[in-house]
Amino acid sequence: MDITHVVAHRSNCCRRHVAAIIVRDRRIISTGYNGTPRGVDNCFEGGCPRCASDSPSGENLGDCICAHAEENAIVQAAYHGIAVRDGTLYVTISPCLMCAKMIINAGILEVVYEKEYHFSEQTKALFTQAGVICRQFIRPVPVGE
Repeated sequence: MDITHVVAHRSNCCRRHVAAIIVRDRRIISTGYNGTPRGVDNCFEGGCPRCASDSPSGENLGDCICAHAEENAIVQAAYHGIAVRDGTLYVTISPCLMCAKMIINAGILEVVYEKEYHFSEQTKALFTQAGVICRQFIRPVPVGE
């Protein structure tokens, strides 16, 4: 999960820095972070009209052109010809419904998220029905604290 937080620093979204990594056979095979599509001005450069606006959190999401971290991790693997089937996806916040559908269709077996962000009952039920293990990462308390 610490590596996922390092990847989040690459995010070009000016609203939220999210990252995902996909691991298979105990090896990182793909990373992704939220931001604008390849070849489009970065979010912080005005590339995303929603992120450049003063829309409150959770509103006007249809105007956002940023891709989610999970989506980018899956697409990056496909772009480079790397199979993600049977992998585990680590993500800094819980996936949305759209990303859950992509995760399931990509054949990812487990999702580990750190913080919960609008994690709907529908998304949880979809993972359960598809047999995808989904669990929250609980950071261990350092010894002596």
